[in-house]
Amino acid sequence: MPAVEPVPGEPAAVAELRAGGGEAPEPPVERALVIADYHAGIEDALRYERGVELASDADRRRERVLSLLDRTRPDRLIVLGDLGHRIGGPRGAEREEIEALVDAVTARVPLTLVRGNHDGGVDEAFGDRIEVTPGDGALIGDAGFAHGHTWPAPDVLAAGTVCVGHEHPAVKLRDAVGGSRVERAWLRGPLRREAFAEARGVDPADLPWGDPELIVFPAFNERSGGTWINVEGQEFLAPFLPEGLDRGEAYLLDGTRLGDYRRV
Repeated sequence: MPAVEPVPGEPAAVAELRAGGGEAPEPPVERALVIADYHAGIEDALRYERGVELASDADRRRERVLSLLDRTRPDRLIVLGDLGHRIGGPRGAEREEIEALVDAVTARVPLTLVRGNHDGGVDEAFGDRIEVTPGDGALIGDAGFAHGHTWPAPDVLAAGTVCVGHEHPAVKLRDAVGGSRVERAWLRGPLRREAFAEARGVDPADLPWGDPELIVFPAFNERSGGTWINVEGQEFLAPFLPEGLDRGEAYLLDGTRLGDYRRV
């Protein structure tokens, strides 16, 4: 199974990828830094869509990525969808932010974008400089990567680990005196083969299956909101959640294990 380990205190992980499904002790052929839901230009969208005025955090977002590259020394950066924020093609401040990020990252390592629902037009604008996967994901090394807004491709499910974004998982925590706070979280757990086979209209035995562990990444962008996964009645965004998850555990960014996400 691919080793995907969160970077302590950060909404990012390092994936040690091997060729052809190889297992340890084979050395990894590639080390990737993985983030999800960057949402460049979100401040412009909040201004025009909701009348919320926020100073741009573009420079700080980019510096956080570059700092993580320095800290983890990967061979590649993988963004699990929603590099941009507009549903249509990037323009204005959003395009400028993406261009500055692509310039800075690709001066160090290759950048792979796993196409998300907010990434329309990104491949046309930057496809000559970055790799863009199909919307239902791709197998990179021995791990599957998808954004999560569609059912993952069969070859993604054949991996031992499937990494997705889109959901922006968060937990709402309450204290003894009635106060509460919301924190970004990781959601991890094994997937249910039957749910994916039913969605594709095939017999479970005919579905490529690597008994994958699902890892749902917290949003990299702190301003993009999220799904409160431990609040009853909160609907998930991914079409395969929660039905496709056999059981799941939540973790805070600092590594605190919260246990069953439904009982946090």
